[in-house]
Amino acid sequence: MDHKGVKAITHASAFFAPFLVPLLVWLLMPEREIKNMALQALLFHVGIGILISISGIFSYILIGIPFLIIFALVGIYYPIKGVIYSLQGRPFHYPIIGSLIGH
Repeated sequence: MDHKGVKAITHASAFFAPFLVPLLVWLLMPEREIKNMALQALLFHVGIGILISISGIFSYILIGIPFLIIFALVGIYYPIKGVIYSLQGRPFHYPIIGSLIGH
């Protein structure tokens, strides 16, 4: 089964439940492909959250502002790209994390 909707919602969860939805999908879905995608999304959301938090702290000394902008844009761009790829039925892997988790 394709599960385009589950994949799209998992990627889109970055905007409404970035940790809960990928975790539930990873725990509840039996297909290995869906589990890998959900784990990638979860790790990406956690990583971006940490990077944005650190950049926010460093923004008080001004060095974090460019990083905050870059990480925020990355945190918006890749989930949207994942949703589009999922709806088109194309494979999508998050940068860096996709190669660590495997295909």
